Amino acid sequence: MRRREFMALVGAWAAWPLAARAQQAMPVIGFFSGSLAELGGRRSAFLKGLSETGFVEGRSVAIEYRFAGNQLAHLPGLAADLVRRPVNVLAAAGIPASVAAKAATTTIPTVFYVAGDPVKLGLVTSLNRPEANLTGITSLGGELSAKRLELARELAPKATGVALLVNPDNPNTAIIINDAQTAAGALGLQLHVLRATSASDIDANFATLAQRRAAALVVGNDGLFMNETSRIAALGIRHAVPTIFQTPEFAAVGGLVSYGASSADAFRQFGVYTGRLLKGEKPGDLPVVQSTKIELILNLKTARALGLAVPLPLLGRADEVIE
Repeated sequence: MRRREFMALVGAWAAWPLAARAQQAMPVIGFFSGSLAELGGRRSAFLKGLSETGFVEGRSVAIEYRFAGNQLAHLPGLAADLVRRPVNVLAAAGIPASVAAKAATTTIPTVFYVAGDPVKLGLVTSLNRPEANLTGITSLGGELSAKRLELARELAPKATGVALLVNPDNPNTAIIINDAQTAAGALGLQLHVLRATSASDIDANFATLAQRRAAALVVGNDGLFMNETSRIAALGIRHAVPTIFQTPEFAAVGGLVSYGASSADAFRQFGVYTGRLLKGEKPGDLPVVQSTKIELILNLKTARALGLAVPLPLLGRADEVIE
């Protein structure tokens, strides 16, 4: 390179805004998920956990966000895009994204958040000593489908049948169905398994609940359903069906019951682990953390709209009651 060209290049670098140069020097997190709803209001909890390790978005770390818009087939491509970028750490939220992350790289440190058993899902072989480049946070997810069926029985004690709504494209669906069938058998209930891969499928399934004589609907864990909480809550009221889902947002927008792991607690830990990997800790040295804080939220306004009398013992166990 001639001296004139070299000096011009140096001058161009010096002219860059300081903020742009700082951005170039920052480590980068590749955050991706099947649906924006799987981050949603949890973003603040994730960033809080990240800050506890000394990283602040836009100041000391950059975050590249990718979402598949509920098109789970797009996740491998999103993961590959982040790997090529490249990023310093992959943060995968949800089971489909976590599976795609594992397939995309064996070298980039990866932290996952899943509502389910990561060993059964094939993400790791051991919770205490994750192998290779993966570790993460897990909360009770599909395992709570059985408990949600028990809640359905409490709300509709004379019920002979209940329905379970699942997304067949989710890798955890078989586990959710198996756990729910076992619980339904123990409760003497007939389980109707309904499948949906789109919002229109959700509408169509609600329309069949009366003819199936399903006295309540339990919604399985999935990003599609998280993205459609308002729709599901409204359909539950329109079709007069007690409906139970996992996220606090569900009860907040008019769903009858939310029962699941505290997303704020789990995503704060998700952020902490992401920061620890950025600091250079090895995934294999970080045991998979199980977030065990469970929340039961009841919406009494919806109960009244459905003509339900919520049993006092159930009210007493609730962490929050929405009047």
